Amino acid sequence: MSDFYVGSEVGRLRKVMVHRPDLELRRLTPQNHDELLFDDVLWVRRARQEHDAFVDLMEERGVDVFDLQDLLVETLEEPDARAMAVERAITPRSVGPGAVDELRRMALKADPEHLAGYLVAGITRGELEEAGIDVEGMMRHSILAATLPDTEFILRPLPNTVFTRDSSSWIYGGVTLNPMASDARYLETVNVALVYRWHPLFRDASFRLWYPDTDPLTGLKAQDFGHATLEGGDVMPIGNGTVLMGWSERTTGRMIELLAHRLFQEEAAERVIACRMTRDRRHMHLDTVCTFLDRDAVTVYPKVVDEIQAFSLRPGERENTLDVRREPSFLEAVTDALGLDRLRVIPTGGDSFQAAREQWDDANNVVALEPGVVISYSKNEYTNAQIRKAGIEVLAIEGSELGKGRGGGHCMTCPLLRDPV
Repeated sequence: MSDFYVGSEVGRLRKVMVHRPDLELRRLTPQNHDELLFDDVLWVRRARQEHDAFVDLMEERGVDVFDLQDLLVETLEEPDARAMAVERAITPRSVGPGAVDELRRMALKADPEHLAGYLVAGITRGELEEAGIDVEGMMRHSILAATLPDTEFILRPLPNTVFTRDSSSWIYGGVTLNPMASDARYLETVNVALVYRWHPLFRDASFRLWYPDTDPLTGLKAQDFGHATLEGGDVMPIGNGTVLMGWSERTTGRMIELLAHRLFQEEAAERVIACRMTRDRRHMHLDTVCTFLDRDAVTVYPKVVDEIQAFSLRPGERENTLDVRREPSFLEAVTDALGLDRLRVIPTGGDSFQAAREQWDDANNVVALEPGVVISYSKNEYTNAQIRKAGIEVLAIEGSELGKGRGGGHCMTCPLLRDPV
């Protein structure tokens, strides 16, 4: 394997990227949490404690854990990275034409730690003067500076950064930089692209770029979003040259086809299973209703999974074509792709009411550290009991606050190096 390779969902996890909750989550309010894609506000100090325990547990099990914020600060020591970060984050689209020039000048003068803070936590009108901006001068040509109250954002925060799974996806020997479904998350992908391009950890490493297939920053444009979108919670390289891709509220069929073509052209995969789901906030990604526990075991929320329409995509007979075939069922397709006689399926626990509650609380969104060892929120008692009964080791963590963001251990981890199975 190279320095970065993800060959399965359950092989031993060796390197992972996370993001510790910080100021960007303290900026959530009852007034803005909907537009920032959260269902509630969080008690951030407790969320940080829960996240720290999550990271400690992975490190105790031998996983190298990298924090995205730290990587971004180190990346911004590079002048070219700083210039690109400012160019991509501070645009007429993100801050309004009248604020661009002064905000860019301010950002370019900021030290890496402050600049990384602006890129993730945003900046309010009330913080402009402290950042060294002539606010009265800006008010003459920026309607935002002239009219917004001090608590409103000139540059919006990125509270979903805690879900590092979504902005990029490592698939076998390469990575995608994901055009996400909401403008509220676009700059998350820009931030991770900066890290992959300039941070010493990645700069000299050997890996492929599956999407976009050009430069990671010049090839990724905001206007590309909206029609062909992809989020990492819908992407699962499961081994045997197969990738599961959720066709969901956040990932489109167009993008599944685009990525399948690319993977087949580069002989990086042999089969993509497109999993067409109902479009619903309760299960916005495939990994909210199905994650892997062992080489031959998954946990699922049957109410949704039983209704998934599965289509296997393989290279077509003619160049640049696909062979698309409807599968009898999603779980049968997974069983066949893994070459198994039987797939062990552990459903969400409890009666119908409790199962619905635990799915909402990410009972089916566990992350495997190795075959048969997973991390799950302790509050999902019924599902955890079912998983343990199946012989799987469950490492339980507190998630009362983290879970309010609608994501469990799978959502909060971007595997960088994971063994095949």
